[in-house]
Amino acid sequence: MKHERKETVKDLLWFYRRQAVGLCVLLTVLGLLAAANVTALGKGQDIQQGIAGEILRFHVIANSDSRQDQDLKLAVRDEVVNYMEGLLSGAEDMEETRSRVQSHLGEIEARAKQVVEARGASYPVRGELTSCYFPRKSYGDCTFPAGRYQALRLCIGKAEGKNWWCVLFPNLCFLDSVHAVLPKEQKQKLKNVLTEEEYESLFDWKRSKVKITCRLFRLAAGETDAQKS
Repeated sequence: MKHERKETVKDLLWFYRRQAVGLCVLLTVLGLLAAANVTALGKGQDIQQGIAGEILRFHVIANSDSRQDQDLKLAVRDEVVNYMEGLLSGAEDMEETRSRVQSHLGEIEARAKQVVEARGASYPVRGELTSCYFPRKSYGDCTFPAGRYQALRLCIGKAEGKNWWCVLFPNLCFLDSVHAVLPKEQKQKLKNVLTEEEYESLFDWKRSKVKITCRLFRLAAGETDAQKS
């Protein structure tokens, strides 16, 4: 009997030691992953801020999601993009682009209103050059990270509908951007204003360290579970 109790105690001690080792491994991995995530997120923010400092976005927000309001949004887009193409021709950098947009903001707003009125709507249109938050968005085959960006924004009516956007500087506002692959000429424009790391991040975001560490976390948790069996 004493021998059986002794063996039972030994088995329990061995079991708890194994669990303790597994827990230590898990805590160590979690600590490393947390540190890696903080580093990756910090680097990601630096890259986003670097990109945001070199581009100007164009943002058109529809009054609502009705078919009529969405069509109106696209008509406003077409008119303003065509106007901006001439206005920004020859603009060499972000500051010059912003200056031209700011000084012609009244004309931009007026042209948008003309389109709205020509289509029989009475919505007000508000134009502004502002800093606003954008979620992660794909444009052609490149993806811009979430964060705050400078943007020319046109709000139609209540501005509660789906929006359309493009990159105004460097000028990437081709109209089929939702499904297009960014042409080489357009990509070169981005290369000219971004660092190599910032530029590459637009195309390889799927390999972000945050996603990798999430997979490592699941793997580590699975290995720890296996140790318990």
